[in-house]
Amino acid sequence: MSDQDYPPQPPIATGLAGRCPRCGQGKIFDGFIALKPRCQSCGLDFSFADSADGPAVFIMLIGGFIVCGLALWLEVSFEPPWWVHLFTTFPVALIVCLGMLRPLKGVMVALQYHHKAEEGRLER
Repeated sequence: MSDQDYPPQPPIATGLAGRCPRCGQGKIFDGFIALKPRCQSCGLDFSFADSADGPAVFIMLIGGFIVCGLALWLEVSFEPPWWVHLFTTFPVALIVCLGMLRPLKGVMVALQYHHKAEEGRLER
């Protein structure tokens, strides 16, 4: 079956859910963030997907804002010893960063499919 045989899927919703960007049914992840080779429902080959460092950049920006904001607020409001930061800010950083990694990678893969993104080539 070709891409025209499937109704268009919303890339953000399918990416956040970790579903196939073509059919919206099959799962794209094999493990935590490793992509499956193909969709078990429609057979879409996921070799086109190369999210590279895109999700990591967004996570650093968004997660860094949240975690640094928390650490600054904690320091200014309570002036705790350093070990309080270790036991509060560090777990929040892990939860925020790891919690956003899989959904953002799914969104990047779905957007690549939706916009037919591929590696650039020089024309001669």
